[in-house]
Amino acid sequence: MKIENFGAPRARSSPWNLDAVIDGLRLSREATHNIRHHGRVRELPSRAALTEIVNGLSAALFPTHYGRPNLSDESIDYFVGDTLNTALNRLTEQVRRGLLFSAPEEADEPGADEPGADGGAPARQADAITRAFAAGLPAIRALLVSDVQAAFAGDPAATSVAEIMLCYPGTIAILYHRLAHSLHGLGAPFLARLIADIGHTLTGIDIHPGARIGASFFIDHGTGVVIGETAILGRRVRLYQAVTLGAKRFPADADGALIKGIARHPIVEDDVVIYAGATILGRITIGAGSTIGGNVWLTQSVPPGSNVSQAQTRKD
Repeated sequence: MKIENFGAPRARSSPWNLDAVIDGLRLSREATHNIRHHGRVRELPSRAALTEIVNGLSAALFPTHYGRPNLSDESIDYFVGDTLNTALNRLTEQVRRGLLFSAPEEADEPGADEPGADGGAPARQADAITRAFAAGLPAIRALLVSDVQAAFAGDPAATSVAEIMLCYPGTIAILYHRLAHSLHGLGAPFLARLIADIGHTLTGIDIHPGARIGASFFIDHGTGVVIGETAILGRRVRLYQAVTLGAKRFPADADGALIKGIARHPIVEDDVVIYAGATILGRITIGAGSTIGGNVWLTQSVPPGSNVSQAQTRKD
């Protein structure tokens, strides 16, 4: 009689020589190619958590568009309060994690971010940043309303504010940017960069959180738009798809390392329209009321009221 063994399966050795691979990875990770911030293991901010946080903040800012459409006058403030409280509680933890990647090295001794020593310092700083961020939400909402109104006024295809808020990638991109820019200015640049990248992933529009953008901003269509870190945009600026506001060159120090933080992106003054595919590079100024045509390559300033287009090819 044949007897079957239905117990636990016998362990089978791996054919991949994993012991040697694991040892090699450990050596790379811990010694030869250690890329950890200041050489230490940290808990990174969570992209998934940040996505939920921004969704919650969006719902608190625009409850019937991004929250629950059936809210009443009696329930809307309760919804906003509960949603905002949950989002901000989650945000302060993500801010705390992000701060661990921007602290100066001399203040980054082992255990400094642990409860005890001065482990409360990052948490207290995160609470202060989150509190200031929350206080700025009404002003952020006012800017976002101006952006939506600019889109409705500037696009003949727009049939309603709801359509703009739910269907226009430019609206989603500027919402993420307004939130990220606030955190960037309050001292949470790493977290702001993550939020900006989530917005970029969703929309195909890449706006660095350091960029300063005035009210009534409208990106039409939007795919492929790039706005660099030190760009400054005035009020009522309109961009079309594939516009780049970038840097012309990257200065380096005596050792060849790039010098960070210098102003290297364009200044776009009020009431400027930049059409699809235009590339504007360097710390130049586009004067107020100017129009920059499609596919223009521009590396020098233009005065207010300019109309810049591609040179026409002469045909004999």
